Amino acid sequence: MAGAGSDDLRPLKYSIHKYSSYSSSYAPENILEDKPNDQSSRWSSDSNSPPQFLILKLDRAAILKTVTFGKYEKTHVCNIKKFSIYGSLSDDNMILLLESGLKNDTTPETFYVKHILDGHQFPVRYVKIVPLQSWGSTFNFSIWHVALAGYDDVLEVHKCINWYTAYREREAIRLCLKHFRQQNYSEAFESLEKRTKVTLEDPLLTRLHNLLVRDGDFDMCESLVEKAACDGLFQQFISQQDYKPCWTPIIPALHQGAKERPGMRGGHQMCVDTSSQTIYLFGGWDGMKDLSDLWAFHVPSQEWTCISKDTETEGGPSARSCHKMCLDPERRQIFTLGRYLDSTLRIPENLKSDFFLYDIETNKWTQITEDTASLGGPRLVFDHQMVMDIENRVIYVFGGRVLTPSRWEGLGMDELRNSTYTPSEPIFSGLYSYHVATNTWTKLRDDAGNSPSDPNEIKSRIGHSMLFHSGTRQLYIFAGQRNKEYLTDYFTYNVDTDVVTYISDGTRKDAAAVPAAGFTQKATIDPELNEIHVLSGLSKDKDKRDDNVRNSFWVYNITQNKWSCIYRNEQTSESYWSKMQHVEPCPRFAHQLVYDDIRKVHYLFGGNPGKVTLPKMRLDDFWSLRLSRPSRDQLLQRCILLIRKHKFIELAMEDSMAALHYLQTKLHEAVDHDKPEQVEEFQSLASTLFQTPDPALKMSSREAGASSSQDNGQEPLQLGQPLDSRHEGRTRLFDQLTSFFPEHMTQPRGNLVDLVLY
Repeated sequence: MAGAGSDDLRPLKYSIHKYSSYSSSYAPENILEDKPNDQSSRWSSDSNSPPQFLILKLDRAAILKTVTFGKYEKTHVCNIKKFSIYGSLSDDNMILLLESGLKNDTTPETFYVKHILDGHQFPVRYVKIVPLQSWGSTFNFSIWHVALAGYDDVLEVHKCINWYTAYREREAIRLCLKHFRQQNYSEAFESLEKRTKVTLEDPLLTRLHNLLVRDGDFDMCESLVEKAACDGLFQQFISQQDYKPCWTPIIPALHQGAKERPGMRGGHQMCVDTSSQTIYLFGGWDGMKDLSDLWAFHVPSQEWTCISKDTETEGGPSARSCHKMCLDPERRQIFTLGRYLDSTLRIPENLKSDFFLYDIETNKWTQITEDTASLGGPRLVFDHQMVMDIENRVIYVFGGRVLTPSRWEGLGMDELRNSTYTPSEPIFSGLYSYHVATNTWTKLRDDAGNSPSDPNEIKSRIGHSMLFHSGTRQLYIFAGQRNKEYLTDYFTYNVDTDVVTYISDGTRKDAAAVPAAGFTQKATIDPELNEIHVLSGLSKDKDKRDDNVRNSFWVYNITQNKWSCIYRNEQTSESYWSKMQHVEPCPRFAHQLVYDDIRKVHYLFGGNPGKVTLPKMRLDDFWSLRLSRPSRDQLLQRCILLIRKHKFIELAMEDSMAALHYLQTKLHEAVDHDKPEQVEEFQSLASTLFQTPDPALKMSSREAGASSSQDNGQEPLQLGQPLDSRHEGRTRLFDQLTSFFPEHMTQPRGNLVDLVLY
């Protein structure tokens, strides 16, 4: 469709179609104009009891892409904290387009709404906004202004309407087919399928249905499901499940001759060699001084080894913190660049940007250059980011604050007290690449300053995240801080095409918005899973004056362009974290997090807990983090258990002894005896064998209703072949099994009867 880019969005005119209520002079029509200085220019409901809503009618059908909410010039208790937006070509049977909420501030917010269905854009004419909660819990809802944007080109939208109409007709037929099959109306099902030539589902699932529901061949069902799992058909379901985090403290092995471990520190650096399962740690600040020790932790043996107490004495880098490291696992080389210097040490001779290489095999340091700036690289920086394209042996360095000579140098104490000098604006470093083989630096981008004027410019910062995706050949850059501003933009840089693409510019609250404005958050990437993982540290809450140290872990799905918070802990009490010190790590910043993308394990060490009463305190705890989802084998086990449990129920209705034997053999084998809930259910099944069968197992509700009407001397309502309990039970099992398959393969998730309005 024309106008696929966000720059081509056009304002869409609308009128007020319907509303639930309004209070006093705060009529719905007030939202048509944006008057942030006029407190009366808003719609307000006359209560906060559901349902409250506004239905907007577009002048003509359009592809709606964004909804913008204007706000009053001051925070207001009636602002909507939570809301839903629906859309359709009619004012009923609407599709959910968005669930979100507004911040209680004065800044307008723009939201991208759902507009893709089955791979196609779909049109709307009516837009329904449903407030769910206001910032003041007892106050009515207020909306100050709404602006809609999208595409309304008549010819293009008409094509979408034609597709959407055909799509709805096809889905209606599929719902009928599903209903007929579920109710065992086989003649109606076959006739409709033959006449319309509409396919209900993938042939594989039709075969599963025939084996299970029609034939009751449970053994063949198991084989088919097992093959489907081995063919990867459960992967989509697995990828849609929420992760569950599992923190484990790492206690190094204690035995005779065991070596010491690294001490407390923050601002250190770590990298992981996945082939040897070794984590390297270098430098940091222990609260009193910078460190220059180099350590290695061997994961299989759980042992720390001190490679060097002082790398400077061995030709390596001097003591430092806020530097960066990256590892080339193929050549077993570690590169380190940058450092922080106290203002009293910022004299010209100390401000050279040295660059070092450590060779793991030979245990030798090499100073690549005394000053990268003299070779066209960055000046001395700290709190930057550095990643490596291993295949092409190119290192990328972005951001960080440039250290400049201090004007205080040489002034006495009396002069310092009487001086009116204030430091100039900080300087931030741009984006550079370093080609290892040729020892060549290239500046790719200058810092664009506070207000980039070109979409291909980038704003430099400190404490941000930068990751390299070896598959897409892109750098992913987000968050960080610039002066006193916490940044929330999110963009990519293609290392091959030199193109910057903004996923979120930091002003829109869309699906790709960065989880929270943060500083020193730690991020990792898994190119195989197409995921970015972020562990928060110090975050900025605009509603509070102070920075906050809070634990949260986010996962960004690159393919779906979606963030998910899988772990959050808002606890701040000392007693709580004292009790939990061996269960999960306390909140912190200036920590280090590395990721073994082969074994899918994160490792966390040290950091600053942010204790105001103990400003010099640093941590030396060491943790592993696994993010778990149901595995393919676990899902397969669940499917096999469901199938065998149902076969047992059918056997129990016919032959108790055969059912008992099946329970003790095949069903017992399918149970995961490490899961108490499965064991408890298994044990309860045996008790049902010699009880009076539940009438519901022998007679469906339809048959029960027919029996009741006959007892009353009335003829039962005959809609088709009666639905027996065996067919009903097998159909429910089939629906359970198909929930693990990709949605494009299955029958519709909805049901025909749910569309009937009473």
